[in-house]
Formats: sequence, structure tokens, C-alpha cells
Amino acid sequence: MIYIVPVIVGTLTGILSGFGIGGGTLLMLYLTIIVGIPQQIASGTNLLYFIVCAPFALISHIKNKLIDKKAFIFCTLSGVPMCIFASLMANKIPIDILKKLFGVFLLYVGFKELFQK
Repeated sequence: MIYIVPVIVGTLTGILSGFGIGGGTLLMLYLTIIVGIPQQIASGTNLLYFIVCAPFALISHIKNKLIDKKAFIFCTLSGVPMCIFASLMANKIPIDILKKLFGVFLLYVGFKELFQK
């Protein structure tokens, strides 16, 4: 019975991730605010979750020709080294600062989505 809410959250965020809507961000909010997991552990959990969800979304996007090959190459070549760097830095940043930085990031993305044409 205690697993019903996490299963529902995982299912809904998985569906949103498949659509490319940002289920991982919602999962982070659930893990940190509702469950009370520290930011760094929630980030690691979210990354593991993404590894499982992403291939299925990628297959669907490839089938529907929704992948820009140049953007994929650029993002991969720049994103992988920066992920390694950021994960090393995240372990050195105090949790309260990390939470605030994540909050600022969410506000930026939210405002950008609201006011973007």
C-alpha cells in the first residue's frame, strides 16, 4: 500500500518524460519536497531514472524523425563533459546553495516557457 503514490508518480513522470515535457524535473520536485530526499541523492536518482526512460523516448523520436542530427552531435559532444564536470561540482556545493540554484533554474525555465513566443 505504501508504494502506490511512488508508483503513480513514477508512471506519470515517465509518461511526461516520453513526451519530452520534463517528467524528470517533476520527479526532482517530488523527491525533494514531498519525500524529503536530499537534493544530491534526488539528482542521482533522477539521472538513473532518466537512463531507463530515455531510450524508449529516443526510439519513438527517431521513428517519427524528430531528431536533428547536428543538434544531437553538438549536444552530446558538449553535454557529456559538462555532465561529468557538474556532477563533480554538485558534490562540493552545500545542499542549501544547490537547492537555491535549482530553484532559480526552475524559475528561469518557467518564465521562459510562459513568455516565449
